[in-house]
Amino acid sequence: MTSHHRPDFIVIGAMKSATTTLHEQLARQPSVFMCAFKEPNFFSDDAIHARGWGWYSSLFQDAGGDQLRGESSTHYTKLPRYPRTVERLARALPDVRLVYVMRHPIDRLVSHYVHEAAAGTIRVPLAEAIERHPELVEYGRYAMQLEPYLEMFGRARVLPVFFSSLVNRSDDEFARIGRFLGSPIPFRWDSELGAFNRGVDRLRPSPIREALVAAPMITPIRRKLVSRRLSGSLKRLWRADVERPIVTPELVSRLADVFDADLAQLGSWLGTELDCAGFHETTLGTTLDWASRS
Repeated sequence: MTSHHRPDFIVIGAMKSATTTLHEQLARQPSVFMCAFKEPNFFSDDAIHARGWGWYSSLFQDAGGDQLRGESSTHYTKLPRYPRTVERLARALPDVRLVYVMRHPIDRLVSHYVHEAAAGTIRVPLAEAIERHPELVEYGRYAMQLEPYLEMFGRARVLPVFFSSLVNRSDDEFARIGRFLGSPIPFRWDSELGAFNRGVDRLRPSPIREALVAAPMITPIRRKLVSRRLSGSLKRLWRADVERPIVTPELVSRLADVFDADLAQLGSWLGTELDCAGFHETTLGTTLDWASRS
């Protein structure tokens, strides 16, 4: 790939942590060109990686010469499901910058559960799903997911971002992301854009709809021909009706026992104490960055 046909940065996750909203906000910045559809998953999924560099580079061919090029794929932080991701990324894009968004791990898990229940891939109550589907927990073990990236790329190329700050201090946190990416124009958060890809808005599976959405060549035509009002009506027809589960205090305690060890490791890298009980207060109260960026 030529330098103009490869990304300068990638939003690598975590799943259900406002990455779609961040992707859309980035796409609206004049200094940024985002991949036309979110989740190309080129470095994670073997079948997609087999499409080759020609396919991947085509995702960035319309970028302006002075624009920062980016993509967003939460599959890149889905260990152990995709074990070759970091190796492939480091080999192909050794200078890429990486943005990792983290949410309270129990909130993320519940949102993940709703997402999968709406898609029909999980059909059991939450407590049982946690036993049957270990990825619900694994994708929220942020230190475990980040460690290979920090080892391969170094802390200077990985930006930790927290969901609570992105949602509640959007202007400041988005500007910080822009500085990390090296944007010559300060980033401006569009407060009218709203949130994307909420679990309650999950659509029922539809092969026809998914084929149309996934086709890059069709996307510009679809956006021109299908009005926002008509698009909303179609989505309501496809929308899955999934209630958010009740998380009992016993389940919270059990999950905290799992997540707190991982959060302690993450906190040590950030120079702060971090656990489930104080996660919201700690991550919202101040901007957290690596204690050392070496």
